[in-house]
Amino acid sequence: MKVNSNNRDISFKGIYNSSTLKKGLEFAADNGALFAATTTLALSLTARPAVILATPKTDKENKRLAFAKSLASTFIGYLIMFALSKPLSKKMKTIDKSLTKETIENLKDGKETLEKSKVYSLATQIFKLGLGLAAAIPKAILTAAAVPVVMDNIYQEEKKGLSFKGSISNILNNKKYQEFAKKYKDSNFPMHIIAATDALTTGTFIYQTKKSKKIKEERKNPLCYNAGISTGLSIISSYFVDKLANKPTESFICKFKEINKTDPKLDKYLEGIKIAKPILIIGGIYYIIIPFISTFLADRASK
Repeated sequence: MKVNSNNRDISFKGIYNSSTLKKGLEFAADNGALFAATTTLALSLTARPAVILATPKTDKENKRLAFAKSLASTFIGYLIMFALSKPLSKKMKTIDKSLTKETIENLKDGKETLEKSKVYSLATQIFKLGLGLAAAIPKAILTAAAVPVVMDNIYQEEKKGLSFKGSISNILNNKKYQEFAKKYKDSNFPMHIIAATDALTTGTFIYQTKKSKKIKEERKNPLCYNAGISTGLSIISSYFVDKLANKPTESFICKFKEINKTDPKLDKYLEGIKIAKPILIIGGIYYIIIPFISTFLADRASK
């Protein structure tokens, strides 16, 4: 028994010390929007198509449309987020140099460094995760336009000259914004931003699909129902699962902090855990569990 316990401890230490895990957490902390897009890309190319196409007692054409929508949405979303997030990520790494001393002290919120402050984390992550919200409408419009193209087996990547401009430091130096960050520092803001992004993207996609002249009229409703049911169920169930995962996550964080207490990037990893948690929960539910349910229900609802 003693040997088994030691083996388990060594195994867990290996997980907590994993360089792959640490790089992933750092990626999530530095570029949450692109981390979400990358997670979506991985799940959309593997789990989601298999689940959609395996849905029983569902019209084949409706399944193909749902599959085409999934592929179009994934590739377009990833391209947009990659184009937007790169300049923002570079800017955020040097943003501290543009902040006033008063702003830095205020954002520290009594902590030793900015990295340890929940206020600073919220204030900066709104920009990082908010990219997804900013890209929601163009992504949905391009997805609706690309569905008939994908259905015809022509995979055409949409390239747009998207760039990020604006003075983030001016916003961070604004006292009202700082007070906002202090007020909501303990909120579940990563989940709220991701949920809002999904809702806006889906609403825009449904609107554009209804207007499309390239998608057959009898196929529009199943596609719209599929998107609406998927997003609605995903958001509701994700909040529920996220709450259930709070205790296991806290337990993981405590052990992770204990094992990596001398790592200079510990605060960055902890921020990454907070950002990665809702992304992985929503991704797992939306791309594995929900497609099976939504494809089945959308086919029934359209009839």
